[in-house]
Amino acid sequence: MKLSARNILKGTVTSIDKGAVAAEVQIDLGSGNQITSTITVGSVDRLALAVGQEVSVIIKASDVILGIE
Repeated sequence: MKLSARNILKGTVTSIDKGAVAAEVQIDLGSGNQITSTITVGSVDRLALAVGQEVSVIIKASDVILGIE
């Protein structure tokens, strides 16, 4: 698989919380870093995602927002 996205992180699925339409998938990136992806339940099923599975987190965004207190 070739992608134009340059932000590709490897991780392990730690939890999947399915709703009626969307699911939150928590991924452990290692070194205490985690990321959550919200995808459709159909995508979770199509990819056959499961806790403990290794995945690639691919980030392609036109905006990155930073905030401070």
